[in-house]
Amino acid sequence: MKEATLLQFLLGIIVCSTLFFCTNAEDPYLFYTWEVTYGTRAPLGVPQQVILINNQFPGPPIEAVTNNNIVVNVINHLDEPFLITWHGIMQRRTSWQDGVLGTNCPIPPHSNWTHKFQVKDQIGTFMYYPSTLMHRASGGFGAFNINQRSVISIPYPAFDEDVTLLVGDWYIKGHKALQKQLDSGLDLPLPDGLLINGVSNFTFTGQKGKTYKFRVTNVGISTSINFRIQGHPMTLVEVEGCHTLQEVYESIDIHAGQSIAVLVTLHGSVKDYFIVASTRFTKPILTTTGILLYQGSQTPPSLPLPVAPTYQVHWSMKHARTIRMNLTANAARPNPQGSFHYGAIKVVRTILLANEKVEINDKLRYAVNGISYVDPATPLKLADWFNIPGVFVLNGTKDAPPSGPPTLGVSVFGLTLHDFVEIVFQNTEKTIQSWHLDGYNFFVAGYGGGNWTTDVRRRKRYNLVDAVSRNTVQVYPKSWTSILVSLDNKGMWNLRSQTWSKRYLGQEVYLRVWNDEKSLYTETDIPPNALFCGKAVQS
Repeated sequence: MKEATLLQFLLGIIVCSTLFFCTNAEDPYLFYTWEVTYGTRAPLGVPQQVILINNQFPGPPIEAVTNNNIVVNVINHLDEPFLITWHGIMQRRTSWQDGVLGTNCPIPPHSNWTHKFQVKDQIGTFMYYPSTLMHRASGGFGAFNINQRSVISIPYPAFDEDVTLLVGDWYIKGHKALQKQLDSGLDLPLPDGLLINGVSNFTFTGQKGKTYKFRVTNVGISTSINFRIQGHPMTLVEVEGCHTLQEVYESIDIHAGQSIAVLVTLHGSVKDYFIVASTRFTKPILTTTGILLYQGSQTPPSLPLPVAPTYQVHWSMKHARTIRMNLTANAARPNPQGSFHYGAIKVVRTILLANEKVEINDKLRYAVNGISYVDPATPLKLADWFNIPGVFVLNGTKDAPPSGPPTLGVSVFGLTLHDFVEIVFQNTEKTIQSWHLDGYNFFVAGYGGGNWTTDVRRRKRYNLVDAVSRNTVQVYPKSWTSILVSLDNKGMWNLRSQTWSKRYLGQEVYLRVWNDEKSLYTETDIPPNALFCGKAVQS
């Protein structure tokens, strides 16, 4: 009897210890040390200075799993302050780690700073790149992929291999020369070419009969691209962390800052095929071609190059639809559509953002609702946290474009945590726009030509059933795009143009999502290693 009691006691200790360990164990950590330097490469055949990370161009990929903790020590060996932002990573509760000048002081030359954040409840295809000045025009970008946990199934057919393609425009001039041109009041010309994974002659070898998941990201600074693989249909399975209806396309438009994932089965004859990326909405059209090599093939791809299909055939982001009942089926977080449906939620505020090309002080600038953004010396997040006056005025920018001449300033919209808002992007220009929101995914509800109005009939045409959830959206020339976003992530969040010259010249704003509750459940405290600058002085 005593032995049985003792055995039960020991088993109880073991169970309690196990439960304690399980409930207190952290998710796995991934550690990186990145040395950021200049180096010489010839992406378009001409030697030029580029920005390298650990001597790599593009930079090293991050291959994470849902809920991993990411620790990146960024060592800046450049001659200018530098920051990296994590495009598409929601930074839940941690806008401190976002890596933009509204949240972080830049890393001084020959210094370092360590990011620490969690890829909480996310899966998908993302990227990172420099957010300071025009640095990303010279490199410093790379892939950031988040895979589902092994215990979670994927809502599409199994594949044999994961392939990342970073596609984008490229200038032979370095970032300093491009920046000087913009500072002089001149816009940038058409890029010099396109790259796939940092080269103009990319090759990939695959095996007949196998299925590959191609993660394709537009890492360029201005240009929309059309992507296709000769003779191989593509099944769309993901857009920026959102699983979509599995429809098949011959080609896909990917705008600046956007990412997709497609399944491609190598079903053709054993020979070589073209992988093609070409610019959209440009004259002339720029094209780069890679080669898909079937293992054992000795037959070069046939000419002519496959041309971009007409608008009736190619896929555009506005046609994407989500899986209605399985929007984020392999993420750890509950399906956002499971507890509520975005189409049934009342919008509490509509913000109409009109971009425009302007002249201020006889210099080219870009403005949003009459304000051309200028980064203050003190990051907005630090000013807000420490109640530092004179850095920004909350809601100084109007919810609709005002009359009157544009001015230089700091645009910060004050919004309440858990509100549901509509943001309408009004494109007044003859060029396509691409907008990205940090900290969130949003639902793309509607598109239209001309000027957006509050006409009820217009809203009745919104897709309130199965709109795609994403973080970057295009706005066609002289048109508008409406997004719906649930503000469930407290912090200071950058909403910016992904046309980097326009962003550099003022086309961005910030959203301050806030409530008066001080809780670690909604926002972490300032990191102990935070950098200080401007009016923010470390005490």
